[in-house]
Amino acid sequence: MSRRRLPPLSALRAFEAAARHESAKQAAEELSVTATAISHQIRALEESLGVALFVRKPRQLELTLAGRELQQVLESAFDSIGAAVERLSATPSRQAITLSTTPAVAVRWLLSWVCMLRDSHPNIDLRIHASHEPVALDGVMADIAIRYGDGRWPGLVAEKLFDNTFVPACSPLLELHEAADLPRHTLIHFRNQAAISSPMDWAVWQKQAQVPGLDVSAGLVFSDETHAVSAAVGAQGVALMSRQLIEDELREGRLVQPFGPELEGKPFFLVYPESRINDPTILAVREWIMAVPGGLCSL
Repeated sequence: MSRRRLPPLSALRAFEAAARHESAKQAAEELSVTATAISHQIRALEESLGVALFVRKPRQLELTLAGRELQQVLESAFDSIGAAVERLSATPSRQAITLSTTPAVAVRWLLSWVCMLRDSHPNIDLRIHASHEPVALDGVMADIAIRYGDGRWPGLVAEKLFDNTFVPACSPLLELHEAADLPRHTLIHFRNQAAISSPMDWAVWQKQAQVPGLDVSAGLVFSDETHAVSAAVGAQGVALMSRQLIEDELREGRLVQPFGPELEGKPFFLVYPESRINDPTILAVREWIMAVPGGLCSL
């Protein structure tokens, strides 16, 4: 492609403004320069083109035929540039934000409702970091998180989302109704080595239930909580699960809670840095999470 032969843009702007106002003084006011600077720019442009662009009168600039032709071209070009800049400026910039949470919360609670965030804030690109290990909310690893714990994290705002009650759950196909019959069924365990604190397990449950003959060390072990739920739905055994995360299966009858006791685990919190409490993107994601069905805000 051949190189464009163009005069300096400053000279073209000075000429176009002077031609539109028919005055160097008014062009100078528009461009925030002196009238002398406008005159110098126009004369330099005329010398560069080798034609006169104005007939200079005492109090008015009158375009020559060449000046009129250039003025029409520049007016159209600057109008197009101005319209493009306005369109681009009016287009909100996209904002990426990373939400860190456990795989089970991501899959079993949030993912079905991402459309709500997309509909209300289409310019936010949500990135979900699924892990049992908390990561720094430093804007690099993550920006905002859903964590279970006591709600005390220095430097972070913590807003309670929902409780975390663990219950025995199994497929109705097992026809299990009494805790005394539990030793005849397979126990399903969820254990994840990356978690800094383990959720409630069968050993803790057995301390309260005191079911004779129950071996809490035996059974199926999964490192992913969602796989444990799937195994329970598939009638592969009895799982000790967070009731809040299996509400759909309980409501639809794919899982049942045959007996107690129930164990109160650590609640889930929405957490984000105190320094970003007024960050518009953080606030938008917070608003979305607070509106997701199943949290305390919808009870």
